[in-house]
This record gives sequence, C-alpha cells and structure tokens, in this order.
Amino acid sequence: QVQLVESGGEVVQTGGSLRLSCRASGRDFINYAIGWFRQAPGKEREFVAIVDGSGRNTYYAESMKGRFTISRNNPRNMVYLQMNSLVPEDTAVYYCAARHRATSDKNRYDFWGQGTQVTVFS
Repeated sequence: QVQLVESGGEVVQTGGSLRLSCRASGRDFINYAIGWFRQAPGKEREFVAIVDGSGRNTYYAESMKGRFTISRNNPRNMVYLQMNSLVPEDTAVYYCAARHRATSDKNRYDFWGQGTQVTVFS
C-alpha cells in the first residue's frame, strides 16, 4: 500500500517554471515506479512522465520532452517534476501515481494522489 500526496501547484505566467513534489508513505517505495499524469478541464487524464524505482530510467510524453524533468529521492520517499517553459496548455491538475512496473497507461496504476492544480496564464 502506498499513499501519495502532491504539492507545488501554483498560478504562473507563460514561460515560467514550477517544481511539483510527490510525497509517498508506506513500505518499499523503491519498488514502485512513479508516474506523473495531468488532466485539463473537459479532457482525459494524460501521461506526462515516469521514473522507475531506481531513478535511473525515465520516460516522457513527446510534448513534454526537453521541458519537463522527472526525478526521485528514494531515501526521502519523494518524486519531483520540474516543469520549465510553461504555456497555458500546461494548465491542468497534476497527479502522481504508483505501480510496481513502469507504464504510461494510466489504467494500470494502483495508487493515486489527490492532485495539485497548475495554472499558466498568458
């Protein structure tokens, strides 16, 4: 069982940066891949990025490559999403999710946080 809590969402201007955090509680955090997803109003939840349990392997949605960076600190049970060059289209609720094996398929995730709102204005 893993509990996840996101934080760091804010209102930011176009071109700005944010770092989102995902704090995990529970046992064996290192055994879980952590993914970031986002959901804009009226749209389906979409994959953003994922990091495996070791932190050595990452994978990004094509539109996020070069702008977003996912990382993790296992001793602190934390995962981060650094977001740069933000645009209004990045406005969404951002969620972190956990499962044992890494995948970009949101339907395969076992545990979800409550989400954190990111709003980018022009």
